[in-house]
Amino acid sequence: MASPSKPTPAKTTPAKAAPAKKGGAKGTPAKASSGGSPELVKHPIFDELGFQTDPNNLYRQTVSSMLAAADIMNLPHHLKIILAQPKNEIMVNFPVLMDDGEYRLFKGYRVQHNNALGPYKGGLRFHHDVHLDDVKSLAFLMTMKCSLVGVPFGGGKGGIKVDPYKHSKGEMERIVRRFTAAIAHQIGPDYDIPAPDVGSNAQHMAWIADTYSFLSEVGGHQPEAVITGKPVAYGGSLGREKATGQGVVDTLVEMLPEIGIDIKGCKFSVLGFGNVGSWTGRILQDRGAKMIAVMDHTGAIQNDAGIDAHALALHCQKTGGVAGFKGAGRIDKDEFYQTKVDVFVPAALEQMITEGEARMLNCKVVAEGANAPTTPAGERVLEARGIEVLPAILCNAGGVTVSYFEWVQNKTCQQWDLERVDRELNKHMVQAAKRVRDARKKYKCNLRTAAYAAALERLQAVYSVRSLFP
Repeated sequence: MASPSKPTPAKTTPAKAAPAKKGGAKGTPAKASSGGSPELVKHPIFDELGFQTDPNNLYRQTVSSMLAAADIMNLPHHLKIILAQPKNEIMVNFPVLMDDGEYRLFKGYRVQHNNALGPYKGGLRFHHDVHLDDVKSLAFLMTMKCSLVGVPFGGGKGGIKVDPYKHSKGEMERIVRRFTAAIAHQIGPDYDIPAPDVGSNAQHMAWIADTYSFLSEVGGHQPEAVITGKPVAYGGSLGREKATGQGVVDTLVEMLPEIGIDIKGCKFSVLGFGNVGSWTGRILQDRGAKMIAVMDHTGAIQNDAGIDAHALALHCQKTGGVAGFKGAGRIDKDEFYQTKVDVFVPAALEQMITEGEARMLNCKVVAEGANAPTTPAGERVLEARGIEVLPAILCNAGGVTVSYFEWVQNKTCQQWDLERVDRELNKHMVQAAKRVRDARKKYKCNLRTAAYAAALERLQAVYSVRSLFP
């Protein structure tokens, strides 16, 4: 919803193609090469809006998935161009005093993609290789995700180009608070509500909420609602930490039966064992599934008898990665991808399942716990091999759903118990899965296209009644 009280960002920067990532964040391996040249996805909208011609460009890849669905459902041209670009792209540069007494300049981003359904909503990524097109892509995906799962938010995303693991707690506090001051006039409880993402955590969210409360003029109107993913002691919601992993599991429980897979006894592997991967593993294990292989930035491990996800999570908290875990043997990257499982869960960074990995995978289902982990070329290989892909805008939507619950609790001065949070989350995930299945039948397409079509139907409906100003 447009807000007349918020100024237009002073600086709008055209998108630049993001350089190829040289390595992953903590808990993720480096992206592997497919060994071939990627195909340039073409669409008239790309030429009209002057999109980058780099086939590896993440933003071009994510928008192409939306346009494929838009074409199938004959979405009006004006909605295609509106949704193909974000409303606002904000970049800030800010100095921070380091522990050694020197100042360093940091770059931060906040991209506000669309607010037709409600306030912008999306995480803040703290990573040394954050780029504008990464943030644009994630903001775009948030718009689609919020629409699909039925929460009253639009899409936003942000981040700081920083490696949080190379800074002291004091330096990170100063970096986070200074970034908050730089974007304070562009966020708000009713305008743009950030949250955690890769590299950021509940403590960072608490510092943002506290800083914003001092800088805002909101007074007693719940300024802490400016951000979600906070510690429970400071207005956070029970169940938020595990929410994205819980959403992945809820989606699998809903979708696997029609694929012919029983969750009990189901074998699965996980790429990336950070927040999403570890909670997915733990919750699936508690539902009777068996984790066979895991890979992160420290290496890959395997145990055909099953890896204890709870023990591995504790190991990672102590050591920073899966390497050295005594409950499994070490394997190489190719062996990890070739491990035979029912479900493979990519829960690391974007664009990690290229053609090469797609050819190696030995699974029946890919459940995208991460945002955009599968490239278009990789997905074509999976589709040709008959491997079902459960798309990220469905599987990954648990986090924003529980963020919405936290926001509601803040705005109404309530604290929900965990049972209610889990019950409401499951309701949203089941309904979203049904929308995707219905769209697949209606448009006769794969699940990713169906998920985008279902999200676009809700956006089209709200634009039809709101119209365009003036």
